[in-house]
Amino acid sequence: MIAANSVHSVFQPIVDLTTGVVVAYEALARGPVGPLHRPDDLFAAARSAGVLAELDQACRAAAFRGAIEHSLVAPLTLFVNVEPEVLDTAPLSDLLALADGAPGDLRVVVEITERALAARPAELLRTVARIREIGWGVALDDVGADAMSLAFMPLLRPDVVKLDLRLVQERPGPAVAQIMNAVNAYAQSTGAWILAEGLEDEQHLMTARALGARLGQGWMFGRPASPPPPALAVGRLPLLDPVVTVAPQDTSPFAVLPTGTELRRSPKPLLIEVSKQLEREAMRLGDTCVVASTFQEARHFTPATRSRYLDLADRVGFVAAFGEDLPTVPVPGVRGATLAPEDPVRGEWDVVVLAPHFAVALLARDLGDQGPDTERMFEYALTYDRDTVIAAAHSLLSRVVPRTAEPVLRGDVVPAPPRRTVTPAPVHRGGLRGAEDLLERALSATSNGVTIADMSRPDHPLIYVNSAFEELSGLRSEEVLGRNCRFLQGADTDSSVVDSIRSAIAAGEEWRGVVLNHRGPGRTPWWNEIHLAPVLDETGRVVQYIGVQNDVTDRVVAQRQVETERAKVREHVARIEQLAYTDPLTGLANRRRIEELVEAALWTARLGDTTVALLFCDLDGFKAVNDDLGHAAGDDLLVHVAGELRRSLRRGDLLARLGGDEFIVALTGLEVATATETAAQVAATLAERLSNPVRLGSGEVSVGASIGVATYPRQGETFAGLLRAADHDMYRVKDTHRGAR
Repeated sequence: MIAANSVHSVFQPIVDLTTGVVVAYEALARGPVGPLHRPDDLFAAARSAGVLAELDQACRAAAFRGAIEHSLVAPLTLFVNVEPEVLDTAPLSDLLALADGAPGDLRVVVEITERALAARPAELLRTVARIREIGWGVALDDVGADAMSLAFMPLLRPDVVKLDLRLVQERPGPAVAQIMNAVNAYAQSTGAWILAEGLEDEQHLMTARALGARLGQGWMFGRPASPPPPALAVGRLPLLDPVVTVAPQDTSPFAVLPTGTELRRSPKPLLIEVSKQLEREAMRLGDTCVVASTFQEARHFTPATRSRYLDLADRVGFVAAFGEDLPTVPVPGVRGATLAPEDPVRGEWDVVVLAPHFAVALLARDLGDQGPDTERMFEYALTYDRDTVIAAAHSLLSRVVPRTAEPVLRGDVVPAPPRRTVTPAPVHRGGLRGAEDLLERALSATSNGVTIADMSRPDHPLIYVNSAFEELSGLRSEEVLGRNCRFLQGADTDSSVVDSIRSAIAAGEEWRGVVLNHRGPGRTPWWNEIHLAPVLDETGRVVQYIGVQNDVTDRVVAQRQVETERAKVREHVARIEQLAYTDPLTGLANRRRIEELVEAALWTARLGDTTVALLFCDLDGFKAVNDDLGHAAGDDLLVHVAGELRRSLRRGDLLARLGGDEFIVALTGLEVATATETAAQVAATLAERLSNPVRLGSGEVSVGASIGVATYPRQGETFAGLLRAADHDMYRVKDTHRGAR
């Protein structure tokens, strides 16, 4: 029993960092003088005595009494906390009665900590809805202490996002950048306030502002006190406009689609692939993502699906799955619900993926086909509208039961046992006494990470890890024992490597290789060189797998740097070769390259029954273009000519620029009997196309072309011989053109 007035509140100011005025006070609980004065000691004692809800009510009542007593009313706002474990029984009506009798308006923001998010999401959403109904605001507390808060932030739509004090007081890293991006994106899209806690000096203040905070709280502005020191200036904290949330008990995800949404029809196979793609997107988003899916019936939650959702549970912030006869814990780490027979979710196929920067939902309903399962038709919508996705997620998460040790599907994995240190299976060598202790000491002393997985239990949980593995994984043994080691994987882990590991384990074989893993709560990537070896019992059955692991990040990074440099060298060599064989102006082959290509074509002709013709093309009037319009115009003309020639030839013909205004064309694979006539026709066609006017700058120019022809073997048997013959024939044609003029 909580004694009357044994709990009181102290108040700490919350300041607008832009104006410097006090806009709110946070009520902080204190117990009676003595061992229960500190709030952590007070709440621990209440939890042990089973009076946590009573203490929580007493703390809020004290907060209201103190706020009224010290006139912390409008325009000021009062921040009060709700203990996560008693969310669904919070006596808000009692608080309203206190507020009704207060002089002036009592503006209240209820703080909800991230500890409540995963444990009781349905109760949390209902509590937030009640808070909104009575006109109060919501603050999400300790954001950043766990990525779960980022995942749930769009669903709760808090008026104020309170950054965990470590973001301000500790050195920034990748995790801080992730939190900053997510919180600022939410604040900009909604108008919510970002509040930084723990501000004690100017450095903290500068960091808070850099993180996007517009509100500040900490000893820099005043310590908790009762009564609080008078503020020099006070102001009003605007809250978000209340929004209408989905009625959880009455609404299914498909029903939240806006009126007029275009619905498509599809057989089951397409929706299976779409669902898998959305799951892959969630894996990429990682621990700031919420996934909620429906499967109609438990039989659709197949072994392959269970395997995918085990992976999702390890890599994604929160995962829920629903279906008729599907347990409330379908697989470890995945949450569910007991669905009523009339629940419309039973007839739907939904996959909802929600993260700070991404939102998508596949919302489908069964059309009731009686044919083969793979041919069943569904009516569905695939929506990226964020408000619709949030409403669909609300609908499903409002059904999730509180976290308990519920059973899972029979024949599948079971919940992880209490995490404790487990000694590996006994190892005896030569009857040595104390072999187990010696082995334990040896494994603890080695610098390689060592793990033992129990293959006789579903999902193959770890039953032993040494201290080196704790260092490699960034987690304590009690945090990993009882879990499948897939928690080391991340969205960027190569799925083909993971498949290779699974195949080896399924076959009871050894596996050696390197895989990208992630370390600790910050999910820092590192490269893990692993050797997995099966342990057999006397019957030859695999009962354990021993993993020896080593951080080879430095080696992999060095190898990749070497490969990068090699790729650059190859690129440079290719560029040098290109310059050596290519005309830099037109991009055509140069004389050296065309000679090699023509000689190869001649060899083919000698061995077969075809022939080659060489055309030597020289432009008429090119010098006049250079003299009248300049060399830049001349270059443009040469590029145009190269394009015309390229477009006029067959795919297998060869084209090059010798230099100046001279071009070479090699016609390959010609019939021997008609080669001369064919070459002459091509030369005439090319000359005609090149005689068309060309626009250069603001005017047009016209040039002609004199084209000489030589065929193998009549006019030459080598490239040099054919080139001389074609050159002579070109001058004959040019003289003919002069005579005609």
